[in-house]
Amino acid sequence: MKKMEILNSGKAKTVYKTDDPDLLVMEFRNSLTAFDGAKKSSVPKKGYYNAIISKRIFGLLEENNIKTHYKYMFSDNEMVVDAIEIILVEVIVRNIAAGSIVKKYPFKQGQPLEPPVVVMDYKDDERHDPMLNEDIAAALGLATKEELAQIRKTALIINDILISFLEPRGLLIPDFKLEFGRRGNEIVLGDEISCDTCRFWDKQTKNSLDKDIFRFDKGDLASAYHEVARRIVPEVIK
Repeated sequence: MKKMEILNSGKAKTVYKTDDPDLLVMEFRNSLTAFDGAKKSSVPKKGYYNAIISKRIFGLLEENNIKTHYKYMFSDNEMVVDAIEIILVEVIVRNIAAGSIVKKYPFKQGQPLEPPVVVMDYKDDERHDPMLNEDIAAALGLATKEELAQIRKTALIINDILISFLEPRGLLIPDFKLEFGRRGNEIVLGDEISCDTCRFWDKQTKNSLDKDIFRFDKGDLASAYHEVARRIVPEVIK
């Protein structure tokens, strides 16, 4: 397969067309942004860590009958994925109160959320990703109520899988973001699951091991991403 021209370049990933119209190459870059792009930087090997973490988690989910866009690795920081039609809905699953939910609602930082809270936002940086409900999503033509119900159910199943996988590796997952897309008549998981899209906390110390380190100048981001990769893919990271 041959990688061809750029289809789309976002904040941290670049997507390329290939000579197969059904497949794309998704490159994980070392660039880093926060606060809707207001804060920017670059961190060595960040793209590599996110790529191998995503590869492992996509594989885990496929093993548990969750359909994803992942096919195989093209290079250390590039993966071949299905060319899906992205649904412009960001799905956030929250297990522990942190970040924006603490700012917007009277939750305390670190408060367990039982059962998990599922939030759906409209994927639009210019509007700062406003929260959606079923009626608004349907009125905008983003997804039907039936599709949203399926997405919500799948997100909660993914949450259970991730908690069970990460807990023995000494990691908590306070919250994470998912994106879905259409592959023919199927809805499948797209984008990535990595330190850029999840909050990872050390189970013992509750220290951040994710992009919050960059957002709030909390330390060495490269070391944190390396540590998460080491725990999730120890056969690759020594």
